[in-house]
Amino acid sequence: MEQKRAQWGSRLGFILAATGSAVGLGNIWKFPGKAYEGGGGAYLILYVAIVLLIGMPCMLSELAIGRASQSNMVDSFKRLGHKKFTWTGWVGWVAAVVIACFYFHVGGWVLRYVYAYLAESKEVYADPLGFFYGALGYDSVTGASRFPWETILFAFLFTAACAYIIIRGVKGGIEKFNKVGMPALFVLLIILLVRSVTLHGALEGVMYMLKPDFSKINGHTLLSALSQAFYSLSIGMSIMVTYGSYLPKEDDLEKNTLVVCVMDTLVAIIAGFIVIPAVFATLGSESVGKGGGFAFVSLAGVFREMSGGVIFGFLFYLLLLFAALSSCISIIESVVAFLTERFGWNRTKTTLVSCIILFLAGCLYTCSQAAFDIKGIWFDFVNGITHPAFCDAMEFVTDRLLIPLCSLGCCIFVGWVWKPESAVAEAERCGKKFRMAKAYSFLIKYVAPAAIILILAVSLFTGTTLS
Repeated sequence: MEQKRAQWGSRLGFILAATGSAVGLGNIWKFPGKAYEGGGGAYLILYVAIVLLIGMPCMLSELAIGRASQSNMVDSFKRLGHKKFTWTGWVGWVAAVVIACFYFHVGGWVLRYVYAYLAESKEVYADPLGFFYGALGYDSVTGASRFPWETILFAFLFTAACAYIIIRGVKGGIEKFNKVGMPALFVLLIILLVRSVTLHGALEGVMYMLKPDFSKINGHTLLSALSQAFYSLSIGMSIMVTYGSYLPKEDDLEKNTLVVCVMDTLVAIIAGFIVIPAVFATLGSESVGKGGGFAFVSLAGVFREMSGGVIFGFLFYLLLLFAALSSCISIIESVVAFLTERFGWNRTKTTLVSCIILFLAGCLYTCSQAAFDIKGIWFDFVNGITHPAFCDAMEFVTDRLLIPLCSLGCCIFVGWVWKPESAVAEAERCGKKFRMAKAYSFLIKYVAPAAIILILAVSLFTGTTLS
């Protein structure tokens, strides 16, 4: 077991690492589509308000738990004198384990497309859907299936990169990567933004994002923005508790939380101004979508119609790769931190064994996308026990149950057990007064738990995935 707990080398290092964790694939391939459906500028206003009122209090609470306990997610509640809330830590840790299984493979898909735009762009453009299905081991013409060896290999390379960064440690691996990776991500964002908004016909998309259409704000839009903000900030997965435990006591938690939330939101908004105008200019507004299928299939049509599309397609998937890596290493760190601290295991061996096991389990995620009929299990109060595709079942378990349940546990713990005053005291260890202490106390006790209960209720009682 480590004699001295690892710490971030600098405040900038933490901010970039925490931002890297929060900036995931959903910021880039889900947020733009949700913003389009929610009335452009109207959705942006709603989203920013939710981040400030719910996202920030939840993130600050998790960081405070981590720094006060100086421990991993599972053991932190016991260290703070409340062993009964250890279940919250277990839920968050299990969520991280399951997410890591499929994030390794989705990251592999992204790496596959980075390579494709370097070496096989003609094949991608010829049949975007067929190429995507082929990468997943399914021939859309003949209906034949095969094991997707090539895509699995790219997933293995992505996994190996994550393992290498984690083995190097908090300061020498995670922080060092993000000090390069996050600036690179922002450079790519700016390059793609400039190209997108200067396309002929892009102005219509820009104006759509700037002009609020409040007629599209309804209950569904509110839930969409709520879930997007919630899942985007890496809350409820044990990440921020783990990252918070590496923070020095003199760091300003309030300011750090604000900066991370602002940067994460900025990435999502810039992504919206990249994707929406580009789709408007090339395929038309009716082609705007969201999710992996949109990112890997529909956007190929955008790049095909764009002058210099191969170059900008490559840069787009490179952007996704940086986002996937920065998020995935934070998830793995939270898994490894618990194992090494609880059992005193060697960090290198624990990382290697954990990554291999999670990678192998995640092969079922890729194989069940299209190639093979592998079923999982799920339950909600609308459909009862069902057997969706294994890949869908993995996402249902994390998005509809584990993540919101863990975050609800953290809110209840901070709001009613450990008390907001304890979190405020932890935030004020830097020597500065927590200016929003009263507002924070109200939000973490009442508003955030109510919002999370709403997410759980909609997920379990309507069978809807909000992420």
